[in-house]
Amino acid sequence: MRRSMKTMLRWSVLVSSFICLLYLLLTVVSSQNHCNKDDGSHCDTPDGNLYLPSHGLGEKKNTIHLSVVACGDRLEETLTMIKSATLLTRSPIHVHIFSDDDLRPKFKQRLDLWPSIVHVKLAYSLYPIQYPDGENSNEWRQLFKPCASQRLFLPNILSHLDSLLYVDTDILFMRPLDDIWNFLSEFNASQMAAMAPEHEEPTASWYSRFARHPFVPPYGINSGVMLMNVTRMLEAKWLDHIIPYYKKHQYDITWGDQDLINIFFHYFPEKLFQYPCEWNYRPDHCMYMSNCRSAEERGVSIVHGNRGVYHNDKQLAFRAIYNAIRDYEFGTDLEEGLYKKMVENLEKDKHTNCGKISNVFTKQLSKQISKLMKMKRNPFDENK
Repeated sequence: MRRSMKTMLRWSVLVSSFICLLYLLLTVVSSQNHCNKDDGSHCDTPDGNLYLPSHGLGEKKNTIHLSVVACGDRLEETLTMIKSATLLTRSPIHVHIFSDDDLRPKFKQRLDLWPSIVHVKLAYSLYPIQYPDGENSNEWRQLFKPCASQRLFLPNILSHLDSLLYVDTDILFMRPLDDIWNFLSEFNASQMAAMAPEHEEPTASWYSRFARHPFVPPYGINSGVMLMNVTRMLEAKWLDHIIPYYKKHQYDITWGDQDLINIFFHYFPEKLFQYPCEWNYRPDHCMYMSNCRSAEERGVSIVHGNRGVYHNDKQLAFRAIYNAIRDYEFGTDLEEGLYKKMVENLEKDKHTNCGKISNVFTKQLSKQISKLMKMKRNPFDENK
């Protein structure tokens, strides 16, 4: 009887040890295949992506997915863009940042210093620059500006998402992301991406005058603010078209990935939704003459500071907007700390054509801040 008891005890210990070992093994495997830490630490996912969850923000149904590609000296510009996205947006935001190896730790360091009121609605993930196997990564990386072509591959990399808003680093939001995200519901059954025209005036149109490849008529499209239905882009086998277009037209294109996007939608115009120029307002819209009617009527919704205008003296109105958002302190009054500072900055530029119509830059922002004041709502309250 004693021997039987000892045998049973020995087997019990062995089974318990085996269960514990199996549990530990499963835990290790699970940690290698999932990356869902809530403590701000990071881990590498099996596909090579570096995922950094921010302050435990759980994914919600109404989350807006924003993506940007940043290489070289684009850290400050990108952070200012992300800051502008958080200021008025009502829904939770998840930013997917693709960047150089040396920039990713800097993004984490800077974003984690932002106050908790921001992280209530902001999560972010960091990814390395990556191109498909079999493709010349260096060649793609140097197409136009460093890493800019990464946007072409986002639908395949972020294939688990249904929709995505891609923006260049030099974008600033003057109204909630919710508003541009709502364009997705206006897509018809065929449309899979939305962009604004490259130009409004035939005399200023680069594509109609100089392009040596197909483009979206009449004046081309600008890809700096690109709203994507990822599901439909994958169904359309987007990359199966883009890569052959590059091989065929690589010596004809000037603006890199934007030209390839123009070529695609030239052949598939039914898949493109075009929103007005106020959603991608650039120096071209005011530097010679004001030619964006929708911005004149409703105000600028999204500022696109291409041509490096945030960092030079050529178009001071754009730099005034950028500096006001960059210097705004989270949690301070939006009217006093942002709007009035922006107006003050713009008052210093009345000699350029863009400066002379400075009200178009602040009209929409003023309207959005007034809405918040009437609702007596803190823009950083958790989504209500």
